[in-house]
Amino acid sequence: MKSVSVSDKKRKPLWTKAFLITSLSNLLLFFSFQMLIPTIPTHVSQLGGNDVQVGLVIGIFTISSLLTRPFAGRALDLLGRKHVLLVGLAICTLTIAGYSYMAAVALILAARFVHGIGWGLSTTSLGTVIADIIPPERRGEGMGYYGLSNTFAMALAPLTGLWIMQTYGFPRVLLISTCLALLSLFSSLFITYSKPLPPEKSAQPPKFTDRLWERTALLPSVLLLCTAICYGGIVTFITLFGHEAGIPNVGWFFLCNASMVLIVRPITGVLFDRKGPQWVLLPGALFTITGLLLLSYAHSEVSLAISALCYGVGFGSIQPALQAWTIARAAPNRRGAANGTFFSANDLGIGLGAMALGALASVSGSYAVMYRCSTVLIVVFILIYGWCYWHARRSSAQWAQR
Repeated sequence: MKSVSVSDKKRKPLWTKAFLITSLSNLLLFFSFQMLIPTIPTHVSQLGGNDVQVGLVIGIFTISSLLTRPFAGRALDLLGRKHVLLVGLAICTLTIAGYSYMAAVALILAARFVHGIGWGLSTTSLGTVIADIIPPERRGEGMGYYGLSNTFAMALAPLTGLWIMQTYGFPRVLLISTCLALLSLFSSLFITYSKPLPPEKSAQPPKFTDRLWERTALLPSVLLLCTAICYGGIVTFITLFGHEAGIPNVGWFFLCNASMVLIVRPITGVLFDRKGPQWVLLPGALFTITGLLLLSYAHSEVSLAISALCYGVGFGSIQPALQAWTIARAAPNRRGAANGTFFSANDLGIGLGAMALGALASVSGSYAVMYRCSTVLIVVFILIYGWCYWHARRSSAQWAQR
């Protein structure tokens, strides 16, 4: 008969009802959102919108989401997770349904700003709720599995949205997207979790900025910013790079990238829990650099797919590890602010990647050169984390010698 160790007995379950419902709600929300990414810009263009207005469809949404996240984090810690989550999901659902009645580009742009507020509230809330649910000793593993819902939506939803639009028209896309958001709202009603302990009262009240931002989340957020800028350059310019390199179907990049992310996230999550973040972040950074370099030299669908596989290993390793690390560094009553800080860095990075790397491509005259130069950001990632890791080890050794 196989013996059971004490550590196995104490190992808390990960696949609880709350974990599954929260992951399902996140999947439904992201699928609803990702269906609109390639279809709303096309719809705005068909309504007579110019290139600037088409760009604002993404830009306004990103700005409102970015501005909302710090306040969402504060509200999560102050008012409770579920209230903020349900408000955010309700805003998303109503806004998507409202797109059907907007025949003017200006109205759609205004609705995108409101939709960004709902998105910032709901995604920050779901990330905080799942952090409360996952057992601390399985945080890396849990975040890895939870992140698969995002990856699955990113891989299938854009293609699904385009197919529905081309086959049945944009109103049908909005109808299905609204139903998915509504299902996400409905499933969230059944989420249960243990509320974090209230903060200890201090003699000196915290500053206003400290209430919105979590200082312990700054290091992981800065590292995420580096990778998000690179990712912003990929999602914004990969189609134009395909024209430049003579690659007809760049969709293979997203499919291969998402497939590899699905494979590596559970593995690197367990590695994070057992060995620590350094065993995930540094190899992930090296794979990201390799993927970007291979992408810059790609001239066929095969070479594009190979670059996507390497990039997928890096991207799939780094993002959930940084989020798990962010939660581990924050106090339970500050997880909302920590997630707000973390996701704000992601939004900011994608926006900066679209603008800064686009300017770089314009100056260099080549998207391939742009992708090669973007590897500098991952080198900065390695240097920042390497210095902080060395400094922490050195401080720990000096403390042990006292």
